[in-house]
Amino acid sequence: MVLVERRIGLLFAFFLCLILLAGLRSLQLGTLKGGMLARAATSQQVSEAVVPAHRGTIVDRKGTELAVSQAADDVSATPYLVPDKVKAAKQLAPLLGADEDDVLRKLSLRDTGFVYLGHHIPGEQADKVKALAIPGIDLTPGQRRTYPHDFLASQVLGGVNMEGKGYAGLEYSLDARLHGTDGKRRIVRDGVGQDVQVRDLKRAQPGNEVELSLDANIQDDVESVLGGIGRTYRPKGATAIVTDPRSGEILALANWPQINANDPSAAPDYARQNRAVGITYEPGSTFKAITVAAALEDHKVTPQTSFNLPPQIVVADRTIKNAEDRGWATMTTSDILAQSDNVGAITIGELVGKQRFDYYVRKFGFGKITGTDLPGEEQGIVPQLKNYSGSSMGNLPIGQGEAVTPMQIAQFYGAIANGGILRTPHLVRRIDGRLQAQPAARRIMSAGTAASLRKMLEGVLAPGGTASEVKPIPGYTLAGKTGTANKIDPITHEYSQSAYVASFVGFAPARSPKLLISIMVDEPKGGIYGGQVAAPAFGKIAGFALNYEKIPPSK
Repeated sequence: MVLVERRIGLLFAFFLCLILLAGLRSLQLGTLKGGMLARAATSQQVSEAVVPAHRGTIVDRKGTELAVSQAADDVSATPYLVPDKVKAAKQLAPLLGADEDDVLRKLSLRDTGFVYLGHHIPGEQADKVKALAIPGIDLTPGQRRTYPHDFLASQVLGGVNMEGKGYAGLEYSLDARLHGTDGKRRIVRDGVGQDVQVRDLKRAQPGNEVELSLDANIQDDVESVLGGIGRTYRPKGATAIVTDPRSGEILALANWPQINANDPSAAPDYARQNRAVGITYEPGSTFKAITVAAALEDHKVTPQTSFNLPPQIVVADRTIKNAEDRGWATMTTSDILAQSDNVGAITIGELVGKQRFDYYVRKFGFGKITGTDLPGEEQGIVPQLKNYSGSSMGNLPIGQGEAVTPMQIAQFYGAIANGGILRTPHLVRRIDGRLQAQPAARRIMSAGTAASLRKMLEGVLAPGGTASEVKPIPGYTLAGKTGTANKIDPITHEYSQSAYVASFVGFAPARSPKLLISIMVDEPKGGIYGGQVAAPAFGKIAGFALNYEKIPPSK
């Protein structure tokens, strides 16, 4: 009996100790650590997630979609919560477009409680992942930026990074308008991680739709023409700009080599640059129109002014002649421009004088950015008047010694086409349906000077002109100017005898221009002259665009 009572006493004491320990533990958890544990439980069961705003669509002037956003989720895992990792990897891999072994490796990680399995998984596949209801697998709502036409205007459009922010092109410069305002969502999960309540704390506001002045069909044709130059002359790069000079709207802007906007990493770095605004080059003979325009404005010459020109000209310590030798020649101002005569252009430049020449170069928009709505614009290089050397007026009037961008050249010739009024070339037409204000136009030359230049530039494409090889377009008169310029060798710092820039800029119809087309080809091989390399491309683009835009013949 005594033994039984002793055993009962020991059991009672044991259970009493258990009860005391449980009480102390309860006191510890409920009172001393209650707040901390409650917060931990809440953090595991209640979370707030960012709901990305729908990024605005970019369309061309006729509503063709150039950049769109689609629902796409990021798929992540908490590895230790995934029960059958081999089975999960087998189910998830095809939906994620990933290697099964790679998915299994991530699910088997032991040193982390979180790992991404896939980014920007399209909505259809993401829904299938969710339907699997695998414990430990989570989906975070997001978007995937896609470009329906792959290569079309890719350097213009730019791209969006993994965080949904624009990093290049219009996607970058218009990011604030395209991005919208992200929302916030509260999610309550049960003990096994299933959503039991989802509530929007702040609704996402979509970004604005952006309408460009580009026309997808003209853009496609221009890119095709540049592709032909690329195949034939294998240049380092090429750029073409098509504008309506009356408004400054850019109808097409193409770069070669092309890049796939949906796979930009596949292209070399230099190909991603928008050369229209991002590079500078010595313009060569396209700059002679600036020299002649200055002389016309200051009444130093007329189109009919005649010059008796020697085979070469000496300016300070430099002797300058033409690309092709000639003897003494009598030429008018019009002839000098049509035949791109170096000696004649320098002679006209000397009549203008260095002070007035510098004044007009700057007045015509060189040495500063155009203000176009494309990011990354260079301002070019125009030497200060105080830094002119004795030979500066022997090279500047023929387009050597200064550097320009393709956009600056297009802007200046656009003013010639537009009766002397300079308009800033621009791409963004409407945002959220509202027309965008553009920089004020300004007159940079008289209407008479512009008309004289248009007439003289017709001679460039006439027999004897430097672009006489351009195939005529029946019913239309064309006008423009060729350019061929040596590049500076980066090693010797002297003019290269193998690296050139070939260019052409022109408009159509010549007397009442509706189109301005500028082409620059960087380091072509197998041909170097603007009349040979770039001018035929102008003719092809003009032929398509005149017909496509239904611009009536001029004669």
